[in-house]
Amino acid sequence: MPFFEQFSDLTVLDIAVHLLDILLVWYLLYKLITLIKGTKAVQLLKGIFVIVIVRILSELLGFNTLASIMQEVMYWGVLGVIIIFQPELRRALEQLGRGRIFTRGNLQEDEERTRLVEAVTKAVSYMAKRRIGALISFERETGMGDYIETGIPMDSKLTSELLINLFIPNTPLHDGAVIVQKNRISAAACYLPLSESPFISKELGTRHRAALGVSEVTDSITIVVSEETGAISITTNGELKRNLELEEFSKILRREWFNEKAGTSGLSRWNWRGKKSNG
Repeated sequence: MPFFEQFSDLTVLDIAVHLLDILLVWYLLYKLITLIKGTKAVQLLKGIFVIVIVRILSELLGFNTLASIMQEVMYWGVLGVIIIFQPELRRALEQLGRGRIFTRGNLQEDEERTRLVEAVTKAVSYMAKRRIGALISFERETGMGDYIETGIPMDSKLTSELLINLFIPNTPLHDGAVIVQKNRISAAACYLPLSESPFISKELGTRHRAALGVSEVTDSITIVVSEETGAISITTNGELKRNLELEEFSKILRREWFNEKAGTSGLSRWNWRGKKSNG
């Protein structure tokens, strides 16, 4: 067949070079996508894609006037892109000069994790000082769809301000749990299963029992802020850590939420002892 005959004269080295060439192109495209992900350049790419499709269809259908207009748009569009996205292009070139462009994906992930932990810590600190009761559960491997369905759907970006507003007393969504999936608040005012363990201290209120209950049936990590004392607690894998200092809370949250392996697993060494606290 003619298609395969053109490959018959290629040596193993030629094939290896061509494969490497293709892999490099795909890798550069992948890094380009990760570089512009979450920026306004994504919308630009969608617009370019539409223009290219219209250009091809107009050529196939014989719409010569439309095809010529699209050709001019594509020709001058390159200059327009350079002018409009000059700041982004300059930033990319600076990162390329520093050798950071190929590590941007990991940097973005680390920055997002840091932002999330700081947002939750700030919200918890605010509510603890003012004794605003809160119950926040973070989904990990085990899905929490059944519990999300019991609440009010949100699908909102996780910020400290939004978390605080959700738990302000006497507001429609303050009673119940907030469930977080990845980096977004999925739902508020959710019902979590109460723990039926006979070993739970009588001092613990409904929030703590719900936090322990969901940690017994899922691998989620759940935060409780006591309305009575402002004490901060974390539950996971059926374990409870009470009366956490803010710095200790932040470290445990990051380690457990993102399954980071540095140090001992967050709550495996914690016991049930602590000061009196009502949920």
